[in-house]
Amino acid sequence: MKKNAFIILAEGFEEIEAVTPIDLLRRADINVTIYGLSSKEIKGSTGIIIKSDKLLSSQEEIPAALIIPGGVGHKNLLNSSVVLDYIKRCYNAGSLCAAICAAPVVFAKAGILAGKKACCYPGFEDKLGGGIFVNEQVVIDGNIITGRGPGVAVLFSLEIISYLLGRNTADKVGSAILYY
Repeated sequence: MKKNAFIILAEGFEEIEAVTPIDLLRRADINVTIYGLSSKEIKGSTGIIIKSDKLLSSQEEIPAALIIPGGVGHKNLLNSSVVLDYIKRCYNAGSLCAAICAAPVVFAKAGILAGKKACCYPGFEDKLGGGIFVNEQVVIDGNIITGRGPGVAVLFSLEIISYLLGRNTADKVGSAILYY
């Protein structure tokens, strides 16, 4: 059965951190659904507008992977009880939860980072909610993947693919885009 991944976008999201996983996961034949937090058209931090497939509002389905990009949009996610509850449900169901840049602090507020190794954008290390900061580009701890920022969006995405479909598939996608 084909794997699925959901990505939640809020106004001010970091475009590279959203589009890169959407693109690369689709290249790996993972069904990616884009959820808008409060609108079907979401403007990113540099003004690029992405049209979502659906609104998050009351999502019941639990995906194989939940992805949260950073950027200033993370503040909108932090203030959404719908998002925080959904993250907890996905994590508790065993879904892969992946966040990059400032977004790991959303995981912290949802209560899923305590005791877990994680990385984040510089300056957010003290906001990991009991998470253990590791100074690496991408950190994997159980069913949580975190990435430092926009410059590691490809590596972050390939690690999500590897987690869901295996290293072989991730390496094929990485080679096809000349990452390796």
